[in-house]
Amino acid sequence: MEELAYDAFPASEPAAAAAAASASSLPQMAESPSAASMPAPAAGRAPLPGYESQPAPRPPVAGTHQAVLPDDEAIVAARDAARSAASLEELKAVLARFEACNLRLTAKSLVFADGNPDADVMFIGEAPGREEDRQGVPFVGRSGQLLDRMLAAIGLDRSSAYITNVVPWRPPGNRTPSPQETEICKPFILRQIELVAPKVLVFLGGASAKALTGAPEGILRLRGKWLDMPLGAGRIRAMATLHPAYLLRTPAQKRYAWRDFLEIRAALDAAGAVPTDGASE
Repeated sequence: MEELAYDAFPASEPAAAAAAASASSLPQMAESPSAASMPAPAAGRAPLPGYESQPAPRPPVAGTHQAVLPDDEAIVAARDAARSAASLEELKAVLARFEACNLRLTAKSLVFADGNPDADVMFIGEAPGREEDRQGVPFVGRSGQLLDRMLAAIGLDRSSAYITNVVPWRPPGNRTPSPQETEICKPFILRQIELVAPKVLVFLGGASAKALTGAPEGILRLRGKWLDMPLGAGRIRAMATLHPAYLLRTPAQKRYAWRDFLEIRAALDAAGAVPTDGASE
């Protein structure tokens, strides 16, 4: 029975997986030396191409935003700013003018959330990627397309789920957010959870689970287990599952994500959540 159900879960993508494996096995080409690492030309000679002296950097223009190092004071300011928001609209506006996270300087968009804020289930990833940064919407790239198929497999879609990230700005080059960047964004995602007040919280990947619960286990040990997450004066049932991006790289692990999603569907049914059209009986 389970194998039949798993067959109906989003199919693996062998071509994409093979391509990724092939690309990862290719040797890395050495980078060409930079002009800064090359010796300077001898005095009296004309500089060769690539050796020209670089102009001195311009001083910062008054009124422009400069990068800052987050400290305890900035984190306290983030908490105060997050608490001041009485609605999701206010929280988004507060984030848009919040200047203590340097990621806003390199990101194109503030990627706040997508889906239904009245939904009974809330999904939280780590941070936006390139396509999310371009569109200003979370989970719209390849991993987002897989997430949509995973939701559909248990009778959900973006009209019956709320989707966001711990960090709302894309880190440069899709790198992992630093602990300082995560910590300064944490008050905003906690306030967002409070305002949405879902019946079930789902962490997409180990990074978001660790950031919000402090769980020390890796995602393969943590996934599939119900957590009781304290939030404000109450508690929320939460579960960590495998991130769609990880599933694209390792399709064989989808069977475990399928089991997690069945547990999530059962929890929503037990909580009286109304399934969308096409939900499984």
